[in-house]
Amino acid sequence: MDTEIEFLKSEIKRLRDALNRLTPPLSVMIRRRGFKIYKKEPADDLFLPDEEFIDSYYEMLKKYSFRLFLRDVIKYQPFFTLTQVSRYATKEVASKYIDFLIAIRLISMQNNSYMLTKGRIRSFGETLEWFVSEIFKREFFIETLRGVKMKKRSVGGDYDLLAKIDGSILYMEIKSSPPKQIYINETGAFLERVADLMPEIAIFFVDTELRMKDKIVPMFEDESRMRLKLPLIPKRLEKEIFEMTGNLKEPSRIFIINAKDSIIKNIETVLSAFFRGGVV
Repeated sequence: MDTEIEFLKSEIKRLRDALNRLTPPLSVMIRRRGFKIYKKEPADDLFLPDEEFIDSYYEMLKKYSFRLFLRDVIKYQPFFTLTQVSRYATKEVASKYIDFLIAIRLISMQNNSYMLTKGRIRSFGETLEWFVSEIFKREFFIETLRGVKMKKRSVGGDYDLLAKIDGSILYMEIKSSPPKQIYINETGAFLERVADLMPEIAIFFVDTELRMKDKIVPMFEDESRMRLKLPLIPKRLEKEIFEMTGNLKEPSRIFIINAKDSIIKNIETVLSAFFRGGVV
């Protein structure tokens, strides 16, 4: 079975590579829509190990508890204790995570506490964007750009992640904060960027396992009613994955997802809905 899966993965990669050679690069597709990229792929605030440890670090980032743990590591820097980073996991699990970070040389022990080895990190946001970008590359063989800034457009701010899905553009807003720290102006800015770029797929992702229906979905309904005069109507695809439907002028299909169960699985559900015309 494992051999068959690896064969299928290699075939998908081969077909994707062939298709990429027949379609323009993502940067060219963006330029065709009147956008000019002047900054991309920031690295100043990445909390990443050396290349030899990247694969194992990527696998660990798939764990929601590890990502929550890293947020606390960054929050309590320059020094933190085991107790401080055990809010979302048992001390036994947090201790294993600490040992892992020591092994990949991201932290070191200082007396009875720990410190980052590569300097201060402002937030987990840029690292989360890197991780999601890697998901698209590794799991779906999709070309991406992250942390993209544009020139001469009517809407400001960063495009957290842009991807080339065959002949279509995907734009993904990536939120590392919990829903209680996300405000309506952020959903409004997302909708403005969608209307400006007009990607075929737009995803608003919140790295949480909390319900999207409680706050995030209602904010989209309220903000779309004010900005578009036609409210977006949530359609639940499954669990906490929604497509916001309505009489939009732009061709974009807008989705809201969280991290419940698996970020990879939730992205796969969105891509399946897009390619199958809404059927998952």
